[in-house]
Formats: sequence, structure tokens, C-alpha cells
Amino acid sequence: MPVTILIGAQWGDEGKGRAVDWLAAQADVVARYGGGDNAGHTVNVGDTVYKLHLLPSGILRDGVMNVLGNGMVINPVNLLKEMVEIRAMGVDISPARMMISTRAHLITPAHIALDAAKEKARGDAAIGTTLRGIGPAYLDKTGRNGLRLGMTHNLETFADQLKSRIEQTNQTLQQMDMDVLDAQQITEQYTDAVAKLQPYLGDTVHYINQQLRAGKRVVGEGAQGTLLDVDHGSYPYVTSSNPSSGGVLTGLGFGPRHVDRVIGVAKAFCTRVGGGPMPTELDGEIAGRLRGSGDNFWDEFGTTTGRERRTGWLDAVLLRFAVDVNGFTELVVTKLDILSGLDELKIATAYEIDGQRVDYPPSTIAELARTVPIYETVPGWSEDITGARTLDDLPANSRAYLDRIATLVDTPVTMVGVGPEREQFIHQ
Repeated sequence: MPVTILIGAQWGDEGKGRAVDWLAAQADVVARYGGGDNAGHTVNVGDTVYKLHLLPSGILRDGVMNVLGNGMVINPVNLLKEMVEIRAMGVDISPARMMISTRAHLITPAHIALDAAKEKARGDAAIGTTLRGIGPAYLDKTGRNGLRLGMTHNLETFADQLKSRIEQTNQTLQQMDMDVLDAQQITEQYTDAVAKLQPYLGDTVHYINQQLRAGKRVVGEGAQGTLLDVDHGSYPYVTSSNPSSGGVLTGLGFGPRHVDRVIGVAKAFCTRVGGGPMPTELDGEIAGRLRGSGDNFWDEFGTTTGRERRTGWLDAVLLRFAVDVNGFTELVVTKLDILSGLDELKIATAYEIDGQRVDYPPSTIAELARTVPIYETVPGWSEDITGARTLDDLPANSRAYLDRIATLVDTPVTMVGVGPEREQFIHQ
């Protein structure tokens, strides 16, 4: 059973890129299975910071094949730009190291324009999307009106289809009193972009299953997080795909019998970007402290959007829910170092809703918005833990904090992030 699945256990931004980078050192294939360039995975290698949006994090490990799976939605112009930027940093990005699914769908400027128009129309009820066209692209996919990368093998036919889609969107934009798009210019730009990607296109479903039959280790790299899942998140403040373990199987095209590890990644506290309820959200000094105020902390701003992240104490109620949805076999806890210097920490272990105590999150957003977290207070620690490389190197109170998380969600913590660098990663 040679598949490891890595999933965000919160609202995204948990530090999945670093965890995948570490897992890639023991892998043959790293495959993205959903989302698009709304993802933002940051990996620090020495003094070099790599910010990846579409490229799998395994691209930074020699000898690893990287797959952009059929469940993704891909902006070809942005992908080419990212490839150029990362290649300029000394990384080999060639067809020998990367394959793009012919079944993956394209994001076009029409999708981006519609994304912005719909968010503007929502006003105060805006979802807080990344404005990358993700939702409209998935809407076209499920509406059977999308453009797949496999359709670009015939560039002339593709150009006609794309231009037609842009012209149709312009009619909608006019009705919404928005600026229309230059259909001819976009068609030329995108046709040129997909032509350059032709050497990378292939049947990734067949490729991955071949690798599995050969006993190769495949890592399924998640984007976003479980609490943004279109089915299981705080709908409608969610993404348009399934960034949970079920999405891996459909987004890459293999069966569950191959999976032996399902790893959840959670920060040692909570953060969220965009709208929607966040039961443990804080404001004031502590919120700023968790966000990354000060020279010694990682700044809590979105890799993709640059937006300031909302922060709060760790929510074990929602983390238990993520364990159930995904079937985690283990947890990675990141940014534990951010908590150093706090005298005490809080963990939400239950909620109160309309005077009733509950140990499991409600299924409706209205109820979730009314929850009042019930906290357990645990002692903090003052020691700098950024140099820790084993669990024994950690202070007793930080080990106790990790043990308490594991107990509350009935899942072992097997890896811990204690800083932004590749080496600042404790694993058992």
C-alpha cells in the first residue's frame, strides 16, 4: 500500500508544503489532486524561499516525479510564470520531472472576471475568495462546459472554443455592468501558453497506477484544508473542491486499497483567511502575537493573497471533526515555536450552543456562528524551541501540549514544525 495522503486539517495555510517537502525525500511521485493557484505552499531551503502555487512541493527534491492531477483547475499563463520563476532559482522543471493531466480543467480570464464580479455583487456577504477564478472554473466543470487540457492538442479547435467562451462571458459581464474582456487577445495569449505546455501533458491516471503497481511511493499533496471542503466545510464560506481525503482518490484516479498513511497537518493554533465563522477567533494583543508580530515570528499573511490571517486558539472540536472526515492515521503540528513565551495556552475542547454543551461541531453555519468555545487552559513555556530536532529536545510543557492534542483527537502527533526552515522539523 504505497500511498501517503497529506491533508490540511484546518482552514488551509497549515504548513503543508514543508511537510510534503519532507515526505518527498522518501517518495517517488508527489501529486497535487485539487484546487489551483489559490494554493500557496512555502518551503524554506537554507536562505532560499520557494513559494509554490501550482507546482507540487516535490519539485524541490531531486529524482521525484511531480504530477498535476485531473482534479485540479489550472491557469496555464500563471503556471508558465511560476515555472519560469522556480526554474530561475535552479530547480529542474522539465517533462522528465513533471506531468500535467489531460483531464485537468483550465482557468481562463473569463473565470477570473466572473469570480470578481460575483464577489462584488455579494457585498457584505462576500465569501472572501482568492479571486483566481477557482469557483467559476469548477462550476463550468460540473456544468459540463469546461475546457480540459487534453482539448489543447488541436490548437486551432481550442482557440475557437476559448474565444467562444470569452464572448459568452462578455454578455454576462455587460449585464452585470462590468468591463468586458478582449477575446482576441486572450485567445492568442492562452493558445501560446498551452502550446508551451504540450510536452508536459499526459494521462496521469494511467501513470500513477503504473507507479503503484510497481511499488513506488506516491504522496498525494493537499491544498486548502478540510474546513474549506465544499461538502464538509462551513458552507458557503468554502472552496469549490474537496480538499479532504476523498478528493485525493477522485482527483488522481486510484482506489483506497493503495493508501496506508493519511496525515493531517494542523497549526498549533488556528488561522483563517476570508469570511465565515471561526469559533476560537481572537482579537487584540494575543491575536497579533499569534499572527506573527515581531522580528522573531513568521508573518501570518496568505502566501497567495497576502491577506492578514485571522488567528485564534487551537480548536480541538473542529480538529476531531477533521480526523473523522479524513481518517487521519497521524498528525503534523506546525508552528509550535510561535507559542514560546506565552505563560498559558488555551484549547477549545467543547462548545456551548444555545445553552447546551456539545463535543462535536454543528452541521449548519448558523449554529456554528453561535458557538461559544469551552476552553481548557494549559501551561505554556518560555524556552526557544527553534533548535529542537527531537521530541526530547522540547521543554516538558510543550511536549505535554502535543500529548494533550493527541489525546483530545485520538490521533498520534508524529511530526512537529519548530521554525520555517526545512531542517526545523521534528519527526519520529
